[in-house]
Amino acid sequence: MPRWRSIASPESCLTPYPGTGHSFALVESLTIGQLAHEAGVHVETVRYYERRGLLRQPPRTPAGYRQYAAADLRRLQFIARAKQLGFTLSEVAQLAGAHDSDDSDDSADAVLEAARAKLRALDERQKELDATRMRLARLIDLCADPASEDCRALRVRG
Repeated sequence: MPRWRSIASPESCLTPYPGTGHSFALVESLTIGQLAHEAGVHVETVRYYERRGLLRQPPRTPAGYRQYAAADLRRLQFIARAKQLGFTLSEVAQLAGAHDSDDSDDSADAVLEAARAKLRALDERQKELDATRMRLARLIDLCADPASEDCRALRVRG
């Protein structure tokens, strides 16, 4: 009796359905281009995140092509979402480190605290922007009248 099974046996067929044989998810890997496309980032962004340590260095084929797994895609999507929310790459690295910990409660607490801190910083920045907007609106009102002495004092003579 041969030591391998016939390709026709249901247990050995590749299927797209987990649990019905060998699923594609077990053998599928993504190239850097596919990973970048799926995550909505550029290839150079993926390479940069690898250099920064935000993404692991993936295994490579004998020809040197990077091979990424579904976990790499999830992590890259996490990084992209965090960046869209205004987190810096340093903050993302801290969040990803907490996310990688074994304690999911600590991970959730870290994300929650980071989000609260980011919201406080945004509120403060919004106050600063509102104050700057009010000063600019006053300047516009002053300078709307060409004869205004206040506006003339702001003109630079050259």
